[in-house]
Amino acid sequence: MTPRRVQTAGYLVWHLSTKWRVAVDRALNRFGLTHAHYLVLGSLSEFSRGGAKPSQRELADFAGLEVMYVSKLVRSLEQSGLLQRADHPDDTRAFQLELTALGADLVVQAAAVMRGLFEQLLRPIGGRTGKRQIALIRTLEVLLDEADGLNRANETRTPGVSRQHPRPVRKSVTRSAR
Repeated sequence: MTPRRVQTAGYLVWHLSTKWRVAVDRALNRFGLTHAHYLVLGSLSEFSRGGAKPSQRELADFAGLEVMYVSKLVRSLEQSGLLQRADHPDDTRAFQLELTALGADLVVQAAAVMRGLFEQLLRPIGGRTGKRQIALIRTLEVLLDEADGLNRANETRTPGVSRQHPRPVRKSVTRSAR
C-alpha cells in the first residue's frame, strides 16, 4: 500500500511546484523554451511595455533570479535571436536588454499557452480569476515575503534566487501567468 502524502505545508508547496514545473516545461517545449527562459522573456516583455531597456541586474531582481543565471540565460536567448544586448549608456559594465521582434512574438504565443495551462491547473479552485486563487496568491505572497525576510536576516543564499531586492510587487493577481 502506498503511504499518504506528507501533510506539511513545506512538502506540499515543494511537491506542487515540482509538478507544475514539469507541466510548464512540457507546455513551453513546443517553443524551444524552458520555464527559466520564459521567465526572462516574460519579465523583459513587462519592462518593454513602458519602453524600458533594463540591465541584466534589473531584470534579475525583477524576475527573482541570480544575476549570473540571468546572464547565462540572456546569452542563450540572444544566440537564439529572441533578445539583444546593447551597451548601457550610464554603466560601462552593464548591458541593456531588449526583445527582438521574434522574441516579442514568441512571448505573446507562449503567454497564451501559459494562461491556458494555468487555467487548467487552477480549475480545482475556480480558475485563474476565482476567489480561492486570489486568496492563494495573497497567502503565497505573505509566505514569500516572510521567507525573503528570513533569508536576508540570516544572510542565507538560496541557489537561483536573488537576494539583492525583495520580489517585485505584482500589479494584479489575475494578469498573465508566469
